[in-house]
Amino acid sequence: MIPCQRHLFDLPGDIAYLNCAYMSPILKHAAAIGADAVARKCRPWTISAEDFFNDSERARERFAELLGAQGDDIAVVPAASYGVAVAAANLPLGAGERVLVLADQFPSNLYSWHELAAQTGAEMMTVARPADGDWSAAILARLDERVAITALPHCHWTDGGLIDLVTVAARCREVGSALVIDATQSLGALPFDLAAIQPDYVVCAGYKWLLGPYSVGYLYVAPRWQDGRPLEHNWIARAGSEDFAGLVAYQDTYQPGARRFDVGERANFGLLPVSMAGLEQLLAWGQPAIAATLAARTAGIVERAKGLGLTTLPDHLRAGHLLGLRFADDMPPGLPERLAKERVFVSLRGDSLRVAPHLYNNDADVDRLFSVLNAVL
Repeated sequence: MIPCQRHLFDLPGDIAYLNCAYMSPILKHAAAIGADAVARKCRPWTISAEDFFNDSERARERFAELLGAQGDDIAVVPAASYGVAVAAANLPLGAGERVLVLADQFPSNLYSWHELAAQTGAEMMTVARPADGDWSAAILARLDERVAITALPHCHWTDGGLIDLVTVAARCREVGSALVIDATQSLGALPFDLAAIQPDYVVCAGYKWLLGPYSVGYLYVAPRWQDGRPLEHNWIARAGSEDFAGLVAYQDTYQPGARRFDVGERANFGLLPVSMAGLEQLLAWGQPAIAATLAARTAGIVERAKGLGLTTLPDHLRAGHLLGLRFADDMPPGLPERLAKERVFVSLRGDSLRVAPHLYNNDADVDRLFSVLNAVL
């Protein structure tokens, strides 16, 4: 178990921030790194040609280590939607074939598939929320040879409903379906077995469980897709781009691996160092230890919630780092306002009160949450 790490974050004592699934705070030392990084732009003569490459390569390697991949497999992207769009631009889909998604799936892993299906005459197939909470069984029941693309999260963003990606991926390989994972609500807090899952694409926005800034994320592209078509054609993705004097010797070939899929201006001198600081801290803690610590925290919340008549998904069907509390009847009126007044920060998602702690949370934060819930229930 990792002891409380609140001292590493700028969280006042009267704030109960149980909302990492909305947006994480960045580390205090990451903020200092970011301030220094932004200040460099005041003196652009201090930014060298090598700097256009060095930080993005280091960030690529850090994310690859977290995922269990190689640096060559990673592209730097600005958002989950960008990574999903790369996948949609490269995966084959024909008339009458299907794209499988979940009910109430996050829109960034949905809209590109709607567009692609409309363009190709394919069909969107939505797996309904299972009454027993078992998403994996519900997916497997619908996943057959007609499904050309399976686009999923690792856990559902509204309540942490967990998907057994190893089993689902094995079925995808059996039926010939490509597998695209949006790991934004899981990676960094939930270990990902890349070798066992063998996905085609994995995208992860960095501003939640990666403890990074907004507008920096990462895309894993399986080697079999790395010769594909990028969304844009920027100078730095082309072969030989390190030679600034020779940039007008235009190249048809690309930098190796997944770099062709990098967003333009990937060097991002102000934000990439902040993202790296978050990734390095996660690697230092270790994802298994993070996952175990957060699972213990949410288990304690679940036990207290039961005493108030609140329900959650069963432990074996829920990711350990976030949960959705559901009310027996309608949500009490004024609950969001009451929580905010007491400086307790969670999210309302669908019919769930989503609670998403991290290592900066302590027992006092949980007590503050239940002080409000006890008062309204």
